[in-house]
Amino acid sequence: MASSWLCDDNGGTTSYPKTEYWKEGSDCCSWDGVSCDLVTGHVIELDLSCSWLSGTTHSNSTLFRFPRLQRLNLAFNNFSGSSVLDGFGRFSSLTHLNLSESGFSGLISPEISHLSNLVSLDLSWNDYQEFPPHGFDSLVQNLTKLQKLHLGGISISSVFPNSLLNRSSLISLDLSECGLYGRFPNNDIHLPKLELLYLSGNSNLSGNFPRFSENNSLTDLSLSSTNFSGVLSGSMGNLKSLQTLYLSNCQFLGSIPTCLENLTQITSLSLGGNHFSGKIPNIFYNLRNLISLDLSGNNFSGQIPPSIGNLTNLYDLDFSHNQLEGAIPSPENENGFSSLSFVGLGYNLFNGTIPSWLYALPSLVELDFSDNKFTGHIGEFQFDSLEKIDLSMNELHGSIPTSIFELVNLSSLNLFSNNLSGVLETRKFEKLINLHDLDLSNNMLSLTMSSNSNFMLPNIDSIDLSNNNISGILSWNVGKDTLSYLNLSYNFISGFEMLPWPISHNKLNGEISPTLDFNSNQLEGLVPRSLIICKELEVLDLGNNKINGTFPHWLGALPKLQVLVLRSNRFHGHIGFSKIISPFMSLRIIDLAHNDFEGDLPEMYFKSLKATMNIDEGNITREYIGEYHYQDSMMVTIKCLDLEFVKILNTFTTIDLSSNKFQGEIPECIGNLNSLRGLNLSHNDLRGHIPLSFRNLKMLESLDLSSNKLSGQIPQELTSLTFLSVLNLSQNHLTGFIPQGNQFGTFGNDSYYKNTGLCGFPLSKRCTTDEIPYPSQEIEAKFESGFDWKITLMGYGCGLVIGLSLGCLIFVSGKPEWLVWIIDKNIHKKIVRNKRSTRRRGARIS
Repeated sequence: MASSWLCDDNGGTTSYPKTEYWKEGSDCCSWDGVSCDLVTGHVIELDLSCSWLSGTTHSNSTLFRFPRLQRLNLAFNNFSGSSVLDGFGRFSSLTHLNLSESGFSGLISPEISHLSNLVSLDLSWNDYQEFPPHGFDSLVQNLTKLQKLHLGGISISSVFPNSLLNRSSLISLDLSECGLYGRFPNNDIHLPKLELLYLSGNSNLSGNFPRFSENNSLTDLSLSSTNFSGVLSGSMGNLKSLQTLYLSNCQFLGSIPTCLENLTQITSLSLGGNHFSGKIPNIFYNLRNLISLDLSGNNFSGQIPPSIGNLTNLYDLDFSHNQLEGAIPSPENENGFSSLSFVGLGYNLFNGTIPSWLYALPSLVELDFSDNKFTGHIGEFQFDSLEKIDLSMNELHGSIPTSIFELVNLSSLNLFSNNLSGVLETRKFEKLINLHDLDLSNNMLSLTMSSNSNFMLPNIDSIDLSNNNISGILSWNVGKDTLSYLNLSYNFISGFEMLPWPISHNKLNGEISPTLDFNSNQLEGLVPRSLIICKELEVLDLGNNKINGTFPHWLGALPKLQVLVLRSNRFHGHIGFSKIISPFMSLRIIDLAHNDFEGDLPEMYFKSLKATMNIDEGNITREYIGEYHYQDSMMVTIKCLDLEFVKILNTFTTIDLSSNKFQGEIPECIGNLNSLRGLNLSHNDLRGHIPLSFRNLKMLESLDLSSNKLSGQIPQELTSLTFLSVLNLSQNHLTGFIPQGNQFGTFGNDSYYKNTGLCGFPLSKRCTTDEIPYPSQEIEAKFESGFDWKITLMGYGCGLVIGLSLGCLIFVSGKPEWLVWIIDKNIHKKIVRNKRSTRRRGARIS
């Protein structure tokens, strides 16, 4: 019945169960959806579209007992699991067949191509369907009377059949998402009756914009998400009947031709996601029928042309992700843009204040002015139609206007990374019962609590109030059943009367937030044991607070915990053992740096970190933690510098136990964590040798063992760690020859600083004969097979030059492989914090 609802949603035929009104014994020609020949009485038409039909069809179905059927329409039903069977080939008189959006799947019967009288065939948008080998070619060859051919979503996997462009009777052709490939014919198209041509979603189909003769009737053209390219020619002006033109996500370039002003009938124009450049021409004076205009994701520059103000029927306007600047044109009269529902101007260079007419749009549903240079105050909205507001990453200041808290339909509010200030009273959120996403981070806002705030925001999913001026003890208890992301980091919060959910009332063992981020506040006391019931928790970041107590070993029982950050607090004591069998099974990132932990390193926990062992990255889809909500960030220490990563890749694994008081030897079992990317045990009191098992850490890219009391030689086997780009062994008691080969040729003196017993490159101290290590059996075997030292030295010399160059590049840019994966240019938020936040946190150099 779900497919039948599409009839109602599209504003077309009302869906209802037609067959339930058929009465046995009555004249079937009077039944709803049945038409008969007035002379013979034979059933010649069945229209059972939108009839709530379901189940599977079989070749012996009563449906196939009407051999004189001329029209059959089964669209918008649910025949899930059925295929287009041979039985349809029995309808030799059939002229119209519509099986669209009815759940058919599998191979399409070759007998369809025998229905030579077909004028209209629509098999589009079912479940996965495909033609048998040569089935599509046979259909095109045999069905010469076709006026309408709709096969959208069917796997054809063929080049575009040129013969279709010779069918002068063709009126409507939809081959969207059919797996077409090759090049579309470059010759002129002479199809005077053709009204609709859809080729969208065929990513391997290339060509230039089709050339249509002046004698054309085309009303709808879609080439979106194909590989069509080149400039748009002046022949587009011939398409004077065109109503919809979809060219988004192609490879078109150049400027928009001025001949587009001739398309006076056009209602939808989509050129987004191409490589168009230059200024947007002032061509919109005559395009008064335009309802939807999308020029997003190009390289347009300059100002929006004033003729945009003429588009009084406009419903959607999207100029986002360009390089547009200046002011935004006003509508031509007071009632202009009264139908405007979506305005997208994000990621441009617009400046000045937000235009006042925008606040008076009565139909506005979504507003996106993000990542521009708007200044001034946010005005008061005069209507409550808005559902989404994004004014983030601008230079807006002042308080949040009262009218925003009156928008009862609001589901998303993003005002982050501005200069907003003032006091937010929690009672103001009382009317925002539909709000799902709230991001006010990176401003200067403070928060006061009201007595009834516990019952607000009943549908909230994500809250980010980080980097503000929120202080004191919070008691705002919202989203207890819905919240999936909460970030209060970098504020001045000193505690909670209760955590942001009623944890003590055991409401959180179901859909609890995957992320708790209270980093950089002033929290004190112990980690609440009530977190043990948060079975869905994935990220717990309590770093940079004043929390004390011993290690919360009971967190090891959380089955989905992947990231645990307790750095820079006041934890102390031995980590010791856990009574939990296999604790922290899902943990991939653990950061306990800058505390007062002591005793031996926790060997039991290292043995249990299964998520850092034997990861087959070839079979893992790379994504970020929080891919389906707000993405999580964290701080990682590299070369004594704390770096913030705005996204955490799901294959990234690291352990940071630095700047504590750990003693004893490094456990050999760490070598079993062969998927580890980063390991930092620096600034402790560790002794003994570097474990030989470290040779198994094949994915390791950063290793910091500095400022300990390690002794003995650096294992030659570490040269097998070919991903290693950062190494710090400084300030220990290491001795002997520095290993050579692979990545070790890229490390500078600072990697070995204050190890007086070390010698060899890159240090100036040369090794004596006794200090040079004996070659391994593997190397000796190579000598025996005729290994040439001349070639070795030549290769080493070249490798040394290249290696040093690359090493310097890595140290300067700080971009080992995992760092490049973790940070991409399209981050959700700006990494750069304002000066206020920088002063609060300091430089944070380890």
